[in-house]
Amino acid sequence: MAARDLQERIKKLIIDRRLPSGAPLPTEPELMEFLGASRNSVREALKALQAMGIVEIRHGFGTYVGPMSLAPMIEGLAFRTVAGHYRGEDSFLQLLELREAVESGLVSRLAGRIPERDLVELEALVGRMEQQAAQGGAGLAETDRAFHATLYRGLDNVLLGEVLEAFWDAFHRVHTDLGGAPPDHRVTCRQHRDILEAVRSGDSARAEEAIREHFGNIRTRLSTEHPQDPHRRHNERV
Repeated sequence: MAARDLQERIKKLIIDRRLPSGAPLPTEPELMEFLGASRNSVREALKALQAMGIVEIRHGFGTYVGPMSLAPMIEGLAFRTVAGHYRGEDSFLQLLELREAVESGLVSRLAGRIPERDLVELEALVGRMEQQAAQGGAGLAETDRAFHATLYRGLDNVLLGEVLEAFWDAFHRVHTDLGGAPPDHRVTCRQHRDILEAVRSGDSARAEEAIREHFGNIRTRLSTEHPQDPHRRHNERV
């Protein structure tokens, strides 16, 4: 049986038995009998599924249903973006545009509909960002991440939240890998406060404009930091 077929049958077993994350899978001998496959074939299939986050192999304890996270997608996005950038492609800006397209399409739906408890938390996060900016920016990136996660929590869509987090993680991992000057922290804080005030006021058009201004500022900075010149990039790396 082909390795891909074994992987699909193990995935189907998890689905058919409705096993949640952390649930134990059948033992290796049981899987061998169930799948009609050799020990090595079963182990290779499980290793491949572990790389996707579908199963988790705990040596000495057994195999369990994995966290089913989007970590593999983050790795793929980050690697693809960095590799494309060094080939002279606009992959970094493309990743930014992906984030902008998703967030600008969602923020207008949130205007005037964010629960009061989330507004209080967003206000506290912006206040923390302003304090961190005044102290040199340490920790500001993670507070920025928390702001965006809290902003879209009101949509009550777990998968959407995970995808947005994946985009955020991939983008900031790429930015770290490629280097570049830190943003103007004062501008970052002002733009996040503008987003908060727009969604609090219920003005969907203003909320979308605030998000687009935020991403436009990032785009301008990235275009300056990482101009696309594949010949120069090649010479720098030789």
